[in-house]
Amino acid sequence: MADDKTKKDARDRSRVSASEDYEIEYLAKKSGATREQIMEAIKAVGGNREKIEAYLKNHAN
Repeated sequence: MADDKTKKDARDRSRVSASEDYEIEYLAKKSGATREQIMEAIKAVGGNREKIEAYLKNHAN
């Protein structure tokens, strides 16, 4: 059975899934980072949205 994307709770908003293109694209647009930078951040700090955003801010070119 597939994941029901219409049912979300607070945990869903605090995480970024590297396997979901729409989540990567949203974060890239929001932060101004490239897809590659987002993937690097996820690899470095995991899927926590706040940690990813902080990583991107601290590693901006």
